[in-house]
Amino acid sequence: MLQQKRLLSIDVFRAVNMFFMIFVNDLSDVRHVPLWIDHVRENVDGMHFADTIFPIFLFIAGLSIPLAIGRRIDKGDSFISTAGYILLRSFALIVMGFFHVNLEEYSIAALIPAGVWEFLLTLSFFLIWLDYPETMAKIKKYILISIGVIILAVLTVLYKGGTPQAPVGLNASWWGILGIIGWAYLVCAGLYLIVRGNFMALLVLLILLAAINVCYHAAIIDIKLPLIKDGAAASLMMFGVVISLLYPMIISKGGYKILWLTFALIGLALIGLGFIIRPYTEGISKIHSTPSWVFICTGIGVLFFELFIWLIDVKGKLSWFKIIKPAGTSTLTCYLIPYFMVAIFTIFDFSYPNVFNYGAGGIFRSFAVSFIVILITGLLEKRRLRLKI
Repeated sequence: MLQQKRLLSIDVFRAVNMFFMIFVNDLSDVRHVPLWIDHVRENVDGMHFADTIFPIFLFIAGLSIPLAIGRRIDKGDSFISTAGYILLRSFALIVMGFFHVNLEEYSIAALIPAGVWEFLLTLSFFLIWLDYPETMAKIKKYILISIGVIILAVLTVLYKGGTPQAPVGLNASWWGILGIIGWAYLVCAGLYLIVRGNFMALLVLLILLAAINVCYHAAIIDIKLPLIKDGAAASLMMFGVVISLLYPMIISKGGYKILWLTFALIGLALIGLGFIIRPYTEGISKIHSTPSWVFICTGIGVLFFELFIWLIDVKGKLSWFKIIKPAGTSTLTCYLIPYFMVAIFTIFDFSYPNVFNYGAGGIFRSFAVSFIVILITGLLEKRRLRLKI
């Protein structure tokens, strides 16, 4: 029973986070909004609401690892099959992130217009990684997947980035949101599998990842390591892994009263630690993934996870979040739907009326877009049209 309730609270937490991820992504095109909502600019020591959304998503992804990988271990799945699952899942996210990054640099001189390229790219992702029903004929499934791979290959060949004067091909200037998630998942899920979910081993690994992040930004080490880079993304996700394992341990021994106190202390301590080390580790910065940003966002994540445990696991208020439920159960689908929308807007040269591009009107628009995207995701989910990796 605990396992089932725990899944529901994490799903709701993920749904709320995805709602606001869509919101802040759309809000990036809106002008004259309150500073506390938007991202902090580069090289500014500080953090606004938008700067907490992605790190908390990484934290939530970590919360799910013991459930997904732990379930496979408990079922007796072999190390090789589970490792293959982790590798394929990471690969899919990294590939999508890689193409999204190059979409940002798409050239006006390319053979295919940007909107068409983006639409076909997103379509290829759906064809390749759709959750095809088991009742579908295998030949039909493989034909659709093959079409998706062919589209992706053609788009790769036809891609042109940069400027007409200095065109460039596909390149990994960074890995994008999905790519960062993919690399962090590869590290954290891989480590979880290697130590077979041992709590103390994972706690030590978390401390090591966080220490790497601190040492890099305190100029104690001056190189980014393979896979983990400065350790920020992997630390955020591994914090989720450790907190997820703590939850049932505390409940089984001390009940919810001990849980409230423990999680509150952990959350507040992490936020406090973030402010304490702020002067020594390049301040608070999402763009530079500083330790202060990591600790503060993780502390916020722990406190909100505690809130959702109380609302969902204890008070049973799941119905409160029914309207955004698809964002927590078909999260990747929900994340990709806006790419279809932006592509269609670009193809038809659609622009919002000015009232929805500034201030309160723009904020209303971004909230509306979030609800519309989740509504579309829910309709697709009912028809079994969702991505599964």
